[in-house]
Amino acid sequence: MKMKAVILFEAGAATPYAESKPLRVEEVDLDPPKSNELLVRIGGAGLCHSDLSLINASLPRTLPLVLGHEGAGEVVEIGDGITDIQPGDHIVFQFRSSCGRCRRCMEGRPALCEVSAKAKATGGLMAGGTRLSLGGEPIWHHSGISCMAEYAVVDRGTVVVIDKDLPLDEAAIFGCAVMTGVGAVTNTARVRAGDTVAIVGLGGVGLNALLGAKLGGAERIIAVDVSDDKLGLARQLGATDTYNATEADCVSEILEATKGGVDFAIETAGAIKAMETCYAILRTGGRVIAAGLPPAKESFSFKPAQLVGEERGILGSSMGSCVPVRDIPRYINLYRQGRLPVDRLIDARIGFDDINVGFDRLSEGSVVRQILVPHS
Repeated sequence: MKMKAVILFEAGAATPYAESKPLRVEEVDLDPPKSNELLVRIGGAGLCHSDLSLINASLPRTLPLVLGHEGAGEVVEIGDGITDIQPGDHIVFQFRSSCGRCRRCMEGRPALCEVSAKAKATGGLMAGGTRLSLGGEPIWHHSGISCMAEYAVVDRGTVVVIDKDLPLDEAAIFGCAVMTGVGAVTNTARVRAGDTVAIVGLGGVGLNALLGAKLGGAERIIAVDVSDDKLGLARQLGATDTYNATEADCVSEILEATKGGVDFAIETAGAIKAMETCYAILRTGGRVIAAGLPPAKESFSFKPAQLVGEERGILGSSMGSCVPVRDIPRYINLYRQGRLPVDRLIDARIGFDDINVGFDRLSEGSVVRQILVPHS
């Protein structure tokens, strides 16, 4: 079938993207689903910093590819062998497909699926190769999804069925920002009532982590960012303390205010400076939870003696350590109850024509979440 899709042909274009236009909307060919694959009509796709990392070449990927890993849609067609999903079902994508059979999937850690990781590295699906092409030449998949398009063919293990009463443009944010942010707090850190939590970086993932900390009963929630506007939003969402990271005495002020540091510092900016801040504001026995995605070639250093002597910890959090089939419906129910107001993080709905401008806004830090609505 023919469809419109957002394609990244070359990474590293100069900003503003409205002028350099690294993203082009093209009519591409989409092959039908193979066995254990589905065709999905996209209802909404979130513009995320992980997408931006591909555009600015911070994270190398096989190009050209159709962008998009956070989204939701309606099932149109199913491949042979799928019996638990039907056309017409509404789904949210999980950006790391799960085979259900590898060692990590079997131990309840589908975010670390080994089979999916191999397919993701090549830009293909788990059955091999791509279903996308332009003029007979292959176009690759982003995280096995590529939902910045009118349709997507994906692996069965990439989707979670949801109730149909949630608008798909709202459901999209649950596929990455909510899972990664809330999950980093509730699953990876396992924050308990009375804990002191710092969130460093207040994008879509960071503000969801803040909501997760509030949900978990954190006594003190410290929000850190370079944007005063985002710090203001953080206070509205439940932050008890806010600090601008550009202030020279930011770390010392946090240490003084908390009488020695925080129990958990959640890094969601995807920047080494943010990691350094997180580690510096830990109390004895504290943990850094790294949920952001910094440039692939950058590194972070620490003093091992301090790590051992003070029993500090540094933990990675992929996809919020979520089991998506368990956690996405749970987070949606909490949203319906008003306890996880993630709709307040959606700044705008945009169409294909605004895709480069949308990533300019994201790069500037002037927005939290924009949703591409392909069929608007």
